Amino acid sequence: MGSAAPKRSHDHSKCIAEALAAATEVCRERSARFTSLRRQVLELIWTSHEPVGAYDILEMMNDTADSRVAPMTVYRAIEFLMENGLVHRIASRNAYVGCSHPGASHEGQFLICRHCGCVEEIMEKAISKALSTGAKRAGFDAVSSLIEIEGRCRDCRESAGE
Repeated sequence: MGSAAPKRSHDHSKCIAEALAAATEVCRERSARFTSLRRQVLELIWTSHEPVGAYDILEMMNDTADSRVAPMTVYRAIEFLMENGLVHRIASRNAYVGCSHPGASHEGQFLICRHCGCVEEIMEKAISKALSTGAKRAGFDAVSSLIEIEGRCRDCRESAGE
């Protein structure tokens, strides 16, 4: 079950609104507090389909806040969002992206464009199953997996005339 990356010209405000609505529902179902600060951090992570670093989030928050936000505050909010399946960490970028499938149990598979930096999350059950089977065969108790695939997105290929 894959998904197609959104075109750059899509209505990104819809992505943000859907992500916030889904996060509100996930937190309600789990009786987790979706505070205004956590909501703001999630919204900033969803400002684009590119991974955003914790210090970039901190800078954006401090640019708009009346008082300074401490780095630990941002890291705690990100930790909460990750624990509740609302964001993923892109290890190769040391940055975060919003989860396209919040509330659904899944392993992360990410397509990362080397040209524009956009990230698309896909859910290919065959990949997850193959990894799980291989880990079990090796006697390994896998807790989670994250796959990052680098290449070029549709928009970058089209703009190059391919």
